[in-house]
Amino acid sequence: MKRYLILEDGSAFSGHPFGATTTSTGELAIQTSNFGYQEAISDPANFGKILTFTTPMIGGSGINPIDYESIDPSVRGIIVNDIARHISASASFQDLDQFLKEKRIPAIYGIDTRAIVKKLKKKRAIKASLMDTDDDHAFDQIKALVLPKNQTAQVSTTHAYAAPNVGKTVAVIDLGLKHSLLRSLSLRKINSVVLPYNASIYDITNIRPDAIVLSNGPNDPKELENILKPLLDNFYGKLPILGIGLGFLLISRYLDFDLIDLIPAYNGSNYPIIASNTNNIYQSAINLGKLVDPNSISLSLSELFYDIKSNLVAGFVDNKNKILTAAFNPEGSPGNFDATVIYDRFIEMME
Repeated sequence: MKRYLILEDGSAFSGHPFGATTTSTGELAIQTSNFGYQEAISDPANFGKILTFTTPMIGGSGINPIDYESIDPSVRGIIVNDIARHISASASFQDLDQFLKEKRIPAIYGIDTRAIVKKLKKKRAIKASLMDTDDDHAFDQIKALVLPKNQTAQVSTTHAYAAPNVGKTVAVIDLGLKHSLLRSLSLRKINSVVLPYNASIYDITNIRPDAIVLSNGPNDPKELENILKPLLDNFYGKLPILGIGLGFLLISRYLDFDLIDLIPAYNGSNYPIIASNTNNIYQSAINLGKLVDPNSISLSLSELFYDIKSNLVAGFVDNKNKILTAAFNPEGSPGNFDATVIYDRFIEMME
């Protein structure tokens, strides 16, 4: 049985199905990590995407109960060159194919992923579909597809909940957060209270937080600027604020920094970041489509983090106003733990 990946530019790739057999449409995206496919699939920042894995084969380690970044993944499909037929880990781990079937995520293998990467190096966004045919009707459907907006509203929690611990209390604004963010705070004895993306000032002050986190997530920051502006107006310079991923972009826009599109968008665990004060290099995980133009920064900041590949700003520290941001995910997942020092510095800001 054949399945087809079709793109809005009229090209089609034939392959073999696995996972769910449903038809799916979304935004084509690259995932460059050599490991951590479970984290990538379950990362809410990949909402609405059809992920193309550049590593030659995935699936060998199966799915385990620890490495979920969200319980219900919101990706629209998976594209791989090849899949492992047998998992090498414990018998308690789940097979990737079965996992995708349960989560109703379609997938295709036997695809020349290098050709897809070349296409995404030329265009900011490409609409794609996984289906059983590549006829003219299929291409008409994908041309008419409108990519979803208000993505944060679809992945953010609708009710506040706690990730309890015994230390200071942090209000975590859920813009599409990863479980590993909460795990990183918990390991540092932070009592996290997770709030919806549109939480009111009263909702936040009611829990008496010692600091605020604006989490990672999907979406264009322009769609959230007006929603998050009251929060920043009220707490900027008063409480320590950590912005990660989308949170970094929102704080950057609040400070009138210019954002530059990345083509292709960064999505993987192999992006080196250098700290301006120490020249320390962190091998980091990033899932983001924009970074900051350094020439647009007029404020006197305590430290900048630069993406070595593009020379754009991927984070900054403002000790005076207690602001710390990172375009990258300090906890990795997927990725290594080079940048976990970001969480340690955030804890220091609360002291």
